[in-house]
Amino acid sequence: MYKVDNAVIMAAGTSSRFAPISYEKPKALIEVKGEVLIERQIRQLREAGVHEIYIVVGYKSELFCYLEKKFGVHIINNPDYNTRNNNASIYAVKNILANTYVCSADNYFLENPFENYVSDCYYSAVYADGYTKEWCMEYSEDNTITNVSIGGENSWYMLGHTFWNNAFSKKFVEILEKEYDLPETANLLWESIYINHINELNMKIRKYSDDIIFEFDTLDELRVFDKTYISDTRSEILKAVAAELSCSESDIKEVTAYKDINNEAAGFTFKCGENKYSYSYNDKTVRRQ
Repeated sequence: MYKVDNAVIMAAGTSSRFAPISYEKPKALIEVKGEVLIERQIRQLREAGVHEIYIVVGYKSELFCYLEKKFGVHIINNPDYNTRNNNASIYAVKNILANTYVCSADNYFLENPFENYVSDCYYSAVYADGYTKEWCMEYSEDNTITNVSIGGENSWYMLGHTFWNNAFSKKFVEILEKEYDLPETANLLWESIYINHINELNMKIRKYSDDIIFEFDTLDELRVFDKTYISDTRSEILKAVAAELSCSESDIKEVTAYKDINNEAAGFTFKCGENKYSYSYNDKTVRRQ
């Protein structure tokens, strides 16, 4: 058994698909069923006896500062959050990784999945009945992950937290430091680096039922889980759009972000009734398409 030394919660990204709420605040700071996402995760870690918690921030980092005083967590800045994928967040905490939970700030755990002692290095997984676009795992009889492919059918796929033991942390950091400055590494998820070296990095699958771990990539997905968002999006932008179109917030659906030529958030498209519209962050205008 490995005693958990600490936890890292990655909260640096822009979560652009969660437009426009994520344009106004980081997704980790939205309320879901009355609790701020990242606060719920911090509380669950502390209830499991994990008190050394590091929050890796980047996008709108100043909005996370209150967590230091409220929960006694440590804030770590990822200066490359907008030019690299989440491997930069791992790099920012490379000297902290040990027997460590590595988590995403936007996960909602209906039940507390954390423990103070963990038997194996693992990645959590839920089952897809039918086809899924998620990262699907193959594994051996002892549950060691042997391969990961994007997209699959009737498969267990990656979702939620991971636990790294000391050996995994040391080996992963060694690989990351060797490859960090390679041009092709910048856009990789840390999971992609793990998959590229899966024979060197021993990790098992830990299975959960699909009603325990949740992730909300879009407003529509969140509305299925927390129905209060149907009529109240908590977005000043969407409230203004609803007022301009003389509709209710519940009429605004299928919100999809788009970016400009510099890969910066530019606006979003959406449906209202049978019509499709676009909204520009730059001039705050709504246009019918």
